[in-house]
Amino acid sequence: MILETERLVIRELTSASDAEFICALLNSPKFRKYIGDRGVRSSDEASVFIENRYRQSYRDHGFGLYAVEIRGDGQQIGLCGFVRRDILPGPDIGFAFLPAYEGQGFGYESAAAMMKFGRDVLSFTTIFAITSPDNDVSGHLLEKLGFDFERFIDNDNETLKLFSSAC
Repeated sequence: MILETERLVIRELTSASDAEFICALLNSPKFRKYIGDRGVRSSDEASVFIENRYRQSYRDHGFGLYAVEIRGDGQQIGLCGFVRRDILPGPDIGFAFLPAYEGQGFGYESAAAMMKFGRDVLSFTTIFAITSPDNDVSGHLLEKLGFDFERFIDNDNETLKLFSSAC
């Protein structure tokens, strides 16, 4: 476990327990629209993805994207955590939730806790975030968390909005 909030548990992903959940999340309509198609179509492919992407980030950077669960029943509802991208000068926060759990404050609750974790435990001084230009919901959440829009950036022929927040 990484941390707990009033309603949530945030923990490392494992291929043994999270493959079906990750397959469902990566194939949800908003994930594919705003984050991208990861080409994961089965639980077996999700297990490999967890090991090669999420768990590799834990090993390489000491942080990554984590499973967000409902406290008490362990229902996996989303991801929240940090990504280290070559195009940014520091870590960026990311989050995504299954459609049934959107609009209930879980994104804000998990991201606010993760920001505190980044500052207090990981000693981050600045955290970045990127969104697609039309992802207004994530942009509003970032602003609520204290992020400021900086500028548009290009990444692999895609224009993205760059936000930052001093810790």
